[in-house]
Amino acid sequence: MMMGVGETAEHRVKHLLRLRDVQDETGGFTAFNCWTFVSDNTSVKPDGNTAADYLRTNAVSRLFPDNIKNVQASWVTQGPGVAQAALHMGANDYGSVMLEENVVSAAGSTFAMTIDEVERHIRGAGFVPVRRNMRYDHVGGALTVGRVNEIRLAFGLR
Repeated sequence: MMMGVGETAEHRVKHLLRLRDVQDETGGFTAFNCWTFVSDNTSVKPDGNTAADYLRTNAVSRLFPDNIKNVQASWVTQGPGVAQAALHMGANDYGSVMLEENVVSAAGSTFAMTIDEVERHIRGAGFVPVRRNMRYDHVGGALTVGRVNEIRLAFGLR
């Protein structure tokens, strides 16, 4: 859920309510991730996209909707420190290393981390990093830089 473009708290709650209803109907969501609008390279003025707004919305999303098992922290838009705080406020997923990210970086986000940095921030927050697939099944083995490069090439990324 992208936020921070002037929507009210009521708008956010209605969005979460709709997500909860759709999840009851379909069971299709594996995770919820809210992220704040990045406006540096746009003409849109942000409103309500502070770290406090983000952390409050992320914490509420852990409680309601209560039928989406995983809540992801958004280090890509908020930075690693705020994402660490989100782990203490209900998020159970720090996020992942991005093979390629074009949306918020085009808008002006400058946060980027390696595998080691993501794991260091998770440990720094007092948690144990665990590798998972997109279904949230835990997977073993190290995801090395060489393996990431293999994946990038397989998808035609440089």
